[in-house]
Amino acid sequence: MGTTLTPEFWERFAVLLVAAMAVTFVLTALFDTLVVRMKDRRGHRPPPARAPHRPTITHHRTPVHG
Repeated sequence: MGTTLTPEFWERFAVLLVAAMAVTFVLTALFDTLVVRMKDRRGHRPPPARAPHRPTITHHRTPVHG
């Protein structure tokens, strides 16, 4: 059974498509704003402490030959 797609169908389809796109756009902007605010509220933390400095080896071992 085939059905024809009426002009009323296409009109509703277009309205629903535009509404879905608008909702998606608004929600994306809202969530992006919330994420940026959450990151800003954490504040600027000092950089992590560095690992202690390892002294460099100034003497060299002689290779052992078997």
